[in-house]
Amino acid sequence: MNLFSGVRVLDLSRMLAGPYGSMLMADLGAEVIKIEEPEGGDPMRSMGPPFLANGESAYFLSINRNKKSVALDLTREAGRATLRDLARVADVVWDNFRPGMLTKLGADPERLRAVNPRLICCSISAFGQEGPYRDWPAFDLALQAMGGAMSITGEEGRAPVRMGLPMGDLAGGLFGALAVAGALFRRERTGQGGVVDLSLLDCQVSLLTYLAQYFWADGKVPGPMGSGHTSVVPYQALPARDGYLVVAVFAEKFWSGFCRAMERPDLERDRRFETNLQRVAARGALIALLEEIFRTRSVRDWLEALQREGVPAAPIQSVDQVLSDPQVSHRQMVVELRHPALGRVPTLGTPIKVDGALGLEVVPAPRLGEHTEEVLTGLLAYPGERVERLRYEGVAR
Repeated sequence: MNLFSGVRVLDLSRMLAGPYGSMLMADLGAEVIKIEEPEGGDPMRSMGPPFLANGESAYFLSINRNKKSVALDLTREAGRATLRDLARVADVVWDNFRPGMLTKLGADPERLRAVNPRLICCSISAFGQEGPYRDWPAFDLALQAMGGAMSITGEEGRAPVRMGLPMGDLAGGLFGALAVAGALFRRERTGQGGVVDLSLLDCQVSLLTYLAQYFWADGKVPGPMGSGHTSVVPYQALPARDGYLVVAVFAEKFWSGFCRAMERPDLERDRRFETNLQRVAARGALIALLEEIFRTRSVRDWLEALQREGVPAAPIQSVDQVLSDPQVSHRQMVVELRHPALGRVPTLGTPIKVDGALGLEVVPAPRLGEHTEEVLTGLLAYPGERVERLRYEGVAR
């Protein structure tokens, strides 16, 4: 995958949002150099359980593939000088520190772009570089709470729940990688670098999409609906004899096929349910009826009947079922990496397929400081003695 081929990213991020976004760029061909503290490195190296056989964090392994690790102490002037040297030959500096921290480390965009005006600096933070919440700490849970996601997730009348996927963090990595791609495209046309200020709260607010517009349209505050949809019925999970499946009658053309699959043509003629607007109005009565009907047959039977009629429907799969799904396997969304200590280890592939290529060459997450000497002597042409001195002084590892 070479969409980012030739792009060099200095990755100062840690935890989830930053490393996930830089991994996306690495998957697309960028040379991502992960800058870590010599003692301990990214805190996610110790995140767990679970841990793999050699004590390596499964969490860290999942979001740091295809990267290089350089261990530098940025609290020391020699470490900062080395970072500035790296910035001279980089395209992107990527971080997710709290606002003001890069200034304390001497690595703020102004100073780094002074040595390389073409540099693109992308800072991901919880609330952005400006505003009343600028200095507040926050993790995924707080962002889901403040951005509205928790208020619309779960069942009506129950305690708030977070999305199972950490979208408070993951959305930041996605938007950040998109922003960097756009900034690189602009630089190709104008020669101009830039500074990207990305707020994780902003990202959550942007994901509200039609829910925000609905509120502005009718003044009703959206709330949790389980698996249901405000505007479409039936569009939710339904209980079969041996489990659950989801159905999505998202357009009128699917309603007649849905009734045929149930062998209930009378429902198609029922004036209460003729249009989606009427079905939304009669949601309670219709869903109670559908639940009674669907409990009579197995999930497999229902899926076969619905698919014959072209009605969108799907099983609700657990994580282990997803990872062994034949479509997921065909699309190479599970790939294998060869870890120097663990041998062959499965990991996730990339959803981005280009020029017919499905696969992804995967290099395992680096050991702390694994590439320090390679980068400093190769990319920066530091003499070996200088690297050894940095190590001796505890500035590098």
